[in-house]
Amino acid sequence: MVNLSQKQQTTLPTMYDLPSEEVGESGLPDLFHPLQSELLRLTFQPFTYSSERVLAAMDLNIYYDPNNTRRYKRPDWFGVVGVPYFEEEQGLRLSYVIWQEGVNPFIVVELLSASTQKEDLGETEPEPNKPPTKWQVYEEILQVPYYVVYDLDNTAFRAFHHQGKRYQELQVPDNRLWLPHLGIGLGLWQGSYQKIDRLWLRFYDASGNWIPTPEERERQRADEQQQQAERYRRLLLENGINPDEVADE
Repeated sequence: MVNLSQKQQTTLPTMYDLPSEEVGESGLPDLFHPLQSELLRLTFQPFTYSSERVLAAMDLNIYYDPNNTRRYKRPDWFGVVGVPYFEEEQGLRLSYVIWQEGVNPFIVVELLSASTQKEDLGETEPEPNKPPTKWQVYEEILQVPYYVVYDLDNTAFRAFHHQGKRYQELQVPDNRLWLPHLGIGLGLWQGSYQKIDRLWLRFYDASGNWIPTPEERERQRADEQQQQAERYRRLLLENGINPDEVADE
């Protein structure tokens, strides 16, 4: 959290004053990035916070420096807890402004690509008089508790936990990372999402079950209703009643 005086709070620009995108910025590198980020957003359902106090965002600017209000980073996906889902004035956020929100992201996920891999992994050396690297912002400025990187072509992900002043890489047994503060975990799931079967990052609950998306939840309800109807039909047949005649009544 950025500590600001009352005067600073009233004079600093808000999300409505800062650009949500810059002319000439490159777009998403592939179709995997938005699909993976959307799956993370749909399954990010911390059990220790109400849904009204949870924000998950993809490809959204994070403005982090009140002394240089044009500086930002744009994670592939990040999750915040303890902030309202909707922004009070206009509902949907145009960006995430640290000095306006007062709460830093709890977890950031970067999906590695050839053009960003070195910076995402903290292998890019900071340059004098240049904006800090992505790793510096997450580790030193925002001190994001959990930072995760995932490679499209890899069968494992890497996770870093902020301890003291630095990130320490965590062991991720069975490609599962438990987040005790949230009551959920992040893991690799082999399955079909949007008709694409592959390994996906998604969140799971305390029982180890994958948290369903709204679409999956609706399918589960439909399957349960179908099973219930079939049990009822069998019960009627076992008692010598024609189910079709009951349905016609």
